[in-house]
Amino acid sequence: VQLQASGGGSVQAGGSLRVSCAASGGTFSSYDMGWFRQAPGKEREFVAVISWSGGSTYYADSVKGRFTISRDNAKTTLYLQMNSLKPEDTAVYYCAARPVGRASKYGSTWYRRANEYDYWGQGTQVTVSS
Repeated sequence: VQLQASGGGSVQAGGSLRVSCAASGGTFSSYDMGWFRQAPGKEREFVAVISWSGGSTYYADSVKGRFTISRDNAKTTLYLQMNSLKPEDTAVYYCAARPVGRASKYGSTWYRRANEYDYWGQGTQVTVSS
């Protein structure tokens, strides 16, 4: 599956932004989908994940209550709505896909591990100014 992220940009602290990830070339509903981000000089970190059906979501503590992950399987698109943005949210945001139901040595927290995902988008820059 190919993933194309878009929607990044620059916003002031406290503002909102929505990034999208369009999928093609595969059966979108066969994948759990995640968002990760990477700031300059830092490792890529988990942001949010959503199950294939949209029925389950998990968030990093740093974004819980401010970000919302969602998906539209009919449009084969993943979203991340980001509200109350902070300067520390500045990063390149990546979407990622993992086949549903694959076992993991990490058990129920597999979704936090970047190496659990098979496919990645190219990333979209989000910059939050104070």
